[in-house]
Amino acid sequence: MVFLIIFLSGIWLSRSGEPYSGVVLTVHKLISLAAVVFLVIALGQANKAVVLSTIALTGGVVTGLLFLCAIVSGGLLATDKPMPEAVLTLHRVMPFLSVISTAVTLYLLLARK
Repeated sequence: MVFLIIFLSGIWLSRSGEPYSGVVLTVHKLISLAAVVFLVIALGQANKAVVLSTIALTGGVVTGLLFLCAIVSGGLLATDKPMPEAVLTLHRVMPFLSVISTAVTLYLLLARK
């Protein structure tokens, strides 16, 4: 559900044009941050319950880096400065990769129980 809200608010932002709505942009950023926090908490709790496998830990790190890349590219797009097309492309691809990586990481965490 969180990813759906992130995607829908992102689509809303892109269709509303610049300058971006402060409220929608803030909601989009906060929900994205909440997803990252959830992942970190889930990894921490899972690691307390049982030592994480190397692959699960690697999945968590990769997912975190993908989220970070999506957040940074989105932040760059929200500035008043024109950005290269590569930044927009990156911001369009990273959320999908983040969702896939999150699903794989959560599967690896839940499969251990």
